[in-house]
Amino acid sequence: MISVEEALDLVLESGLPLLETETLYINQCLYRCLANDIQATINLPKFRESSMDGFALCLHKSSLYSIVDEVKAGDSKNPILKPGECVRIFTGAVVPDTANAVIMQEKTHRKGNNLEVKIAVKEGQSIRPVGSQVKKDSYPLQKGHVLNAPGLAFLQSLGISKVEVVRLPKVSIILTGNELIAQNEELSRGKIYESNSILLKSALYKQGIEVQDIFFSEDNLETTIEFVNKALSNSDVIIISGGISVGDYDFVKEALKRLDIKEIFYKVRQKPGKPLFFGIKEDKFIFALPGNPGSTLTTFYVYVLPLLLKLKGSKTKGLVRLSVPISHDFSSNEPRALFLKASVESNAVTILDRQDSSMLVSFSKANALVYIREQIKSIRKGDLVETLILPNPI
Repeated sequence: MISVEEALDLVLESGLPLLETETLYINQCLYRCLANDIQATINLPKFRESSMDGFALCLHKSSLYSIVDEVKAGDSKNPILKPGECVRIFTGAVVPDTANAVIMQEKTHRKGNNLEVKIAVKEGQSIRPVGSQVKKDSYPLQKGHVLNAPGLAFLQSLGISKVEVVRLPKVSIILTGNELIAQNEELSRGKIYESNSILLKSALYKQGIEVQDIFFSEDNLETTIEFVNKALSNSDVIIISGGISVGDYDFVKEALKRLDIKEIFYKVRQKPGKPLFFGIKEDKFIFALPGNPGSTLTTFYVYVLPLLLKLKGSKTKGLVRLSVPISHDFSSNEPRALFLKASVESNAVTILDRQDSSMLVSFSKANALVYIREQIKSIRKGDLVETLILPNPI
């Protein structure tokens, strides 16, 4: 059995970014990683731009100005102003070449075409200079950058319609357990509704990854071998849920052994998720996660996600980790490392009730995991604790 840190290092050392890339329209690239640096082919803004509604002034010594024209956003006009003249202007409009400041309309008094400026005005005030956001020929986004919604909008504002991105890893899921039934089946004695498929699919969707296949395996060796073999044929990463412990009906580890999957590690000194398997066959990666939903999702976030991010070309190594003050005292007699469902609010973190690995209700309310390292027995209110921030649900 190995430590959390040893296990995570082994996962990250095993994976390299996928070499294959594809060129896609930017509306297909949400959560995708850039395969190359992006070069700006234009200045942004391309022209001197007004940052507010008001008046563009050709400054002089008096506070009185004559209004000679109007410039709206989208206009191409360039009125020539003399000192003491101004134009009515709107946010995003081109500032005339002869104007050297913009004053917001609330700081003026207008009467007809005469304008009185009520405050001192500095040269360049409220004007966005050419290239103040991005200079032409610069490289504002680098290889490995994950494109979020603002990133896509930024590319579009540069006039870029297609980009080269790293291919997404292909992921298949295998769910094991004779007790699992679908939602449309009658819930008889000893059966439970299967929930890990939507759990893992949703977590993968947040990374822009669609599942290749989902296999539902009975608790027997032959079926388990069959489905793992099928998943190996078309997947980069295989996630198996359940059947990895040491019970009489846990066949996953034996199936992986018979398929010549090289074991990198099995069992981690942690709770939840002690019976965690990670292995490799050629260029395929196999995770066998505990079947309890809380364990499944925790081990996905801590171990599977970092590998997926690396494969898709991201420089991020997993969930964001912060040191956050804890809102209460905490004690435990558990010698293993703990990952505890928690809520971060008002600059403090609270460990939630119902930490059992079978319980999803607390996970559904959590926005973080508190990581407590091995052998830590007690924590005082106000102490900083290592906190993993879960992906934003929005």
